[in-house]
Amino acid sequence: MTATVRLQVEVPGADYHRNLISCQVACPVHTDARGYVRALATGRFEEAYLIARGPNPFASICGRVCGAPCEAACRRGKVPRVDADGSFVANDRPISIRALKRFVCDRYGPESRAPGAVLEAVRTYVPTVAADADELAALLRASVSGDVVPANGERIAIIGAGPAGLSAAHDLALLGCQPVVFEAEAVPAGMLALGVPAYRLPRELIAREVAVIQALGVEIRCGVAVGRDSSLARLREEYAAVLIAVGAKSSRSLGLPGERGPGVYGGVDLLRAVSLGESLNLGREVVVLGGGNVAFDVARTVLRQIAFDTARTAARLPGIGRVYLASLETLEEMPADTVEIVEGDEEGIQRLNGWGPVEIERDPHGAVQGVVLRRCLHVYDENRRFAPQFDDAVRRRIPCDTVLLAVGQMTDLAFLADGGADVEQARPGWLKVDPATLATTADDVFVAGDLAHGTRLLIDAVASGKAAARSIYRYVTGRTIAMDALTANITLPRYERERGYEAIRRVPIATTSPAERLAHPHATVECSYTEAEAVREASRCLDCGVTPVFDGTRCVLCGGCVDVCPTQCLKLVSLGSLCCSPALDAAIEGTLATDARLESHSAILKDEDRCIRCAACAMRCPTDAITMERTTFSTLWRNR
Repeated sequence: MTATVRLQVEVPGADYHRNLISCQVACPVHTDARGYVRALATGRFEEAYLIARGPNPFASICGRVCGAPCEAACRRGKVPRVDADGSFVANDRPISIRALKRFVCDRYGPESRAPGAVLEAVRTYVPTVAADADELAALLRASVSGDVVPANGERIAIIGAGPAGLSAAHDLALLGCQPVVFEAEAVPAGMLALGVPAYRLPRELIAREVAVIQALGVEIRCGVAVGRDSSLARLREEYAAVLIAVGAKSSRSLGLPGERGPGVYGGVDLLRAVSLGESLNLGREVVVLGGGNVAFDVARTVLRQIAFDTARTAARLPGIGRVYLASLETLEEMPADTVEIVEGDEEGIQRLNGWGPVEIERDPHGAVQGVVLRRCLHVYDENRRFAPQFDDAVRRRIPCDTVLLAVGQMTDLAFLADGGADVEQARPGWLKVDPATLATTADDVFVAGDLAHGTRLLIDAVASGKAAARSIYRYVTGRTIAMDALTANITLPRYERERGYEAIRRVPIATTSPAERLAHPHATVECSYTEAEAVREASRCLDCGVTPVFDGTRCVLCGGCVDVCPTQCLKLVSLGSLCCSPALDAAIEGTLATDARLESHSAILKDEDRCIRCAACAMRCPTDAITMERTTFSTLWRNR
C-alpha cells in the first residue's frame, strides 16, 4: 500500500504580508531594506538614504561593517536557478543590501553634508511610499503634534559611548531628555573606533556619524572613566537615570601554560593600541588564536603593520614577517564572515584550521618562542553545543615570537563597587537584566549593548540602545511610548518590473588589490558601487512588499497561473493532500459542506520562497482573480 503524502501548509494570518518582507523582519531595528533598495533602483537616491537612516543612527557605519542579517534572510537568495533545460543549478544569491546602503550614504549621509543638513532632510522627509522607515521623522512629528509628550529635560547619564550608548542618547534626545555620555577613552564610538580596523571603517566617517548625534544636543565627555574620575554613586545622585553600555572590551584568556608574560597580548588590546597610535612590542612571527571576525581583524591588522614597517625600512627577507591564524574550526565551520576569510587569504594570512592551542613555549629568558597545537577532531557535540574533542597524539609546533588571543571578550564592571550594591549580577561580569525593559535590579539603572545580550552584531547594539531609551523615558516620565504601524493594501493595476531582472546575477563589490591594501595600514579594502552598478544590483530586489493576491470567489481552478509560473511556486492540489490544522479547518469551514470529500476539491498553494513577483500569474488569469498588491506600513508614535 502506498502511503499518502500530505503537505504542510500555512494559512495567511494578520501578520502574513508583513512577515513576507523578510529583510525588514530580520533587521533588529526593522530597517525597511526593501524600501531603500527599491527607491535606489528607481533613481530616488536621497530618499533611499532617508529610509535607511530613519530607524538607524549608524546607517553610514552599517553600510561599511554591518553583519547584514537582512541579507541572510533575503528571499532572492532562496530562489532556485535553473539551466535552459529546466534543471536545478543552485539558489540565487541575496541582494547586496549593505553595499547598496553604503552607496546612498556616501552620497547623502554625513559623509557628504553637514550634520544639520542631514537632520533637516530627515525632519522634512515625506515618504513617496509609506513605510516603517520614516521612524525618526515620525517621532519628531509626534512630539510636535502632541502624540508623544516630550520629557522635561531630565538628565540621563550614559556610561559608554559605543553604538548602544550613543543610539540610546540619540533617541533620548529626541524624546526630550538631556543625555550625557561618559567615555573612558579619548575618542567616542567604543569598539567602532577602537576595535574595527581603519581599513574597514575610516575614522573620519565615525566622527561625522557621531557629529549628527551631537547635533541633537547629546553631550559626550571623553576621557572620563566611571570608577576613576567619577563614581556610579555620584551619577545616580546627579542624574534621573543611568544607562550602563560599557560593552565587552576586555580580551578573554585561555589559561594556557606560558600564557602570562611578555609577547602574549589580547587581540582587542592590539586593535585598541593600533587605533590610538600606541605601540606594542610585536615581533615578526605572530600567531593569532581564534576563528571569528575579531581574530581576522587582529591578524590582518598585524600583517599590515609588518608590511608597512618593512616597506619603510628594508626589503622583506624570505621567511620574515609571517602571520598565522589557528582556529579550532574547520574552514567550513569558521564563524568569521566569508569575505574576511577570502580577503585574509589574499593578503597572506596563513590559516591553520582544526588546531587548538596546548601551550605557549618560552625560552630561558621568558621570551615567546613557539605555540604547541593539537588536532581538534570535533568542535561541537550532536546538539551543536561547544564541546571540542582533541587528538593529543597529533601535535605541531609553530615557531613565533608573539601570540595574540582573539577567543572572546569580557566585561569590566569594577565601577559597580561604588554605588552599585543593589545592581545584582547573574554571574560574574554580567548583570541581571529584564530582557524586555533592559532594567537592572536597581530602579534607576538600565543596561544596553553587549552587557544586555552578549556580544552580537553592531545593529543588535543599536537596537538595544533604542529599546533602553524607551524604557528610560517611561521611567523618568511615567508615560509609555509605543510605535504603531498602520497597514494598507494597495492594488497595483499597472505593476511591472525591470526587464530581465530575474536573470541578473549579483553585482560583485570591487576591492583594492592586496598590494595596495598592505602599502598602508589604513588603506580601505572595499570600494563603493558606481551608480550603474548600484542601480543594477538594486533592480534584482524581488520587492517582497508586493505579492499576488488570489480572489477565491473568482477563481475557476483552470491552472493557467500554475502553467506560466517561471519558478514553479504555484501548485494545484486536492484538499485531501493537505495536513489538517485548526487554521486550515477554519479556512475551509463554511466553504464546503460538513460531509464533503476533501479529495474532490482543489486548492492552489504558493511557495513564497520561490515567488519572484513577476505578475505572470495575474496576466494569465482569465477571470482577473489574481491582482498584484503592495502592503505598506506607516509609523505612528504615541503615548499610551
